[in-house]
Amino acid sequence: MDESAFLKIPLFQDIPPSDLIKMVNELPVETYETGQYLFRDGDPGDKLYVVMDGALEIVLAAETPDELLLRICGPGEYVGEMGLILPDGRRTATVRAKDRSRVWVMSRAKFTQVLQHWPVIAYSMVSILSQRLDATNDATFRDLTQKNHALQAAYNELKAAQDQLIEKERLERELKVAADIQLSILPDVLPSVSRFDFGARILPARQVGGDFYDVFTLDENQIGVVIGDVADKGVPSALFMARTHALIMAEADTSRKSGDVLRLVNHHVTHLEKSAQFVTALYGILNSTTGEFAYARAGHEPPLILNPDGSVDRIPYGPGMSLGLWDTITLDERSIGLKPGSTLLLFTDGMTDCRDPNGVPFGLERIKQTLTALVGYSAQEVCDRLLDTLKAYQNGAAQDDDVTLVAVHAAEPQSY
Repeated sequence: MDESAFLKIPLFQDIPPSDLIKMVNELPVETYETGQYLFRDGDPGDKLYVVMDGALEIVLAAETPDELLLRICGPGEYVGEMGLILPDGRRTATVRAKDRSRVWVMSRAKFTQVLQHWPVIAYSMVSILSQRLDATNDATFRDLTQKNHALQAAYNELKAAQDQLIEKERLERELKVAADIQLSILPDVLPSVSRFDFGARILPARQVGGDFYDVFTLDENQIGVVIGDVADKGVPSALFMARTHALIMAEADTSRKSGDVLRLVNHHVTHLEKSAQFVTALYGILNSTTGEFAYARAGHEPPLILNPDGSVDRIPYGPGMSLGLWDTITLDERSIGLKPGSTLLLFTDGMTDCRDPNGVPFGLERIKQTLTALVGYSAQEVCDRLLDTLKAYQNGAAQDDDVTLVAVHAAEPQSY
């Protein structure tokens, strides 16, 4: 590498080439081995280095996980000129040899001597400082602009997140109100008659659900029992559930047969409801004097009966169509007698479909197995034990559907 490299340094551009070469010949040459540091970030800036041969690395945060390579200087390039211009300046980066390198070194004392001999260099100094200042201003402006854009974007995201949070809180409040309304639809207290007791439990899959039940007095000898399951979950199914429940309660007051009640409800639903939702239901009338339970089943799960000897039977069933799909429906209409000591269980399919952590459903057989050990229990105890068993089986797994249980227990003769 010859002395003409100095001709490329803006600081010395106004010095005559012959004088510049003479000056260069007076400069010491230093050799740096690979990886050796010329100076580090924060060192006093008192020397200029011009590469004769080899290469230098300019880095930030040297020897740290955040080390950043800014650029590589080869023959004819230089580093450290600002250390000569700014008397109290500190190095703002670290420079080390990438390969074995030789460099010319100009000290501050030499630079002062050159400046006295060629005062025109002062104009170059002012020009360089002005360029650096302009570049710094431009970089600062760009940086501030980028930060302002980033700040505005962060503000917009924060505002959007706040709006979402407010909306979420509003929806949660509305869901709480909806859940309270839904619970208010369900009976607080079940009827009490001398020969029978009743029990019920409901476990929604969400804050609000589509299952419903009711047990209500029709007259001094007859008790209405209903259970239903809307084919969906959440608020839409809860609204559909409320409408269907209200219709059943209204028609139960005017119609004596359970099948007639469900047919009238289906007529109302198919003419009033504009969605594709439907509901399975079972509505029955218990004669508390004779023990007869006459019911109609609209696509719902067939009930189970726990006999006094501990055996469990699934009541025979025929076809039954859900409410809300067709104008004319077929219902499964039957009548059974509840013997003293027996328990009738109505349930929704959420009970059988509920899964354990391995995805295995609870199933009908587990319901039967659990029931066999509940002979002599009250209707409410039967519902409680079944639901406790289901929760233990579920063991924290996600619940896919609402679970509802309704039980009717016929007391032993000596109990009344």
